[in-house]
Amino acid sequence: MHSIQIATWALATLIVVALVFDFMNGFHDAANSIATVVSTGVLKPQQAVAFAAACNVIAYFIFHLKVAQTVGKGTIDPHIVDHYVVFGALVGAIVWNILTWRFGIPSSSSHALIGGLVGSALAKSGWWALNLDGILKTVAFIFISPLLGFVLGSFFMLAVSWIYFRTPPSKVDRRFRRWQFLSAGLYSLGHGGNDAQKTIGIIWMLLIATGYASATADAPPVWVIGACYLSMGLGTLFGGWRIVRTMGQKITKLKPVGGFCAESGGAITLFIASAMGVPVSTTHTITGAIVGVGATRKLSAVRWGVAGNIVWAWILTIPASALLAAAAWWVGVRIL
Repeated sequence: MHSIQIATWALATLIVVALVFDFMNGFHDAANSIATVVSTGVLKPQQAVAFAAACNVIAYFIFHLKVAQTVGKGTIDPHIVDHYVVFGALVGAIVWNILTWRFGIPSSSSHALIGGLVGSALAKSGWWALNLDGILKTVAFIFISPLLGFVLGSFFMLAVSWIYFRTPPSKVDRRFRRWQFLSAGLYSLGHGGNDAQKTIGIIWMLLIATGYASATADAPPVWVIGACYLSMGLGTLFGGWRIVRTMGQKITKLKPVGGFCAESGGAITLFIASAMGVPVSTTHTITGAIVGVGATRKLSAVRWGVAGNIVWAWILTIPASALLAAAAWWVGVRIL
């Protein structure tokens, strides 16, 4: 009985840590949802985060759990999962998120989590514990999602420029201030639908490993899904203002029409990835879309030095969080 109580305590603690990560994911990635709508002046920061948080939670009723299945069953071998593996993965991801938030770098919470799982699995069991198909699909979208966001953002911007060629700029500005509510809402739905599912997958993996959920079930318990979406929404509600400034102003200056095009391109990319069950980075996606919008005006409109620093953060995220997770796994095994 005593050992069961200890296992239950460990399980409950890890679930809380996972929800803290989910909260931080919303906090860290709030900028992705609201940077454009804030930088264009359509909404004040407090209004924008409340709107984005509501959309994050509403995503619960829209998206299937394909991303959660990829994270929970398609990244590492479920048979090697235990308390220590999940502990290492979460600590590695959380520490990396804190470091990048501290320096205002819009890195990927999604890839930090994937890197954390990889690092813990490697530390415990070596290369054979990795599901290379799932990991390679995720790594491929490090490049595909910003590229698709870039192409769609550019396309929408060029299409709007052609359609409204003879329309006075003031009228275009007023019209797209209204339309940006729709695009910001769609992007926030995509953000909640893809990102919250990653934590659902982690908790689901943990419940299966400890015998509290069936490995043959098609979905985790409803309380897991609800808790993760709510944690994501609360994290977004608190915002991440350092990263908002980088995303909304430092890469390129945006007007409402540009914000609409960037958010629309990013939203479509996230909806496609979620339908395919690919855990993508909302940070990568919206950055690519913003750069695409800026590049349609002229290449010099994009601050390529800032964009280059962000790309370096993308490249480093998985190996850095994997290294942190492996260290956390080693500490956890010896102390916990």
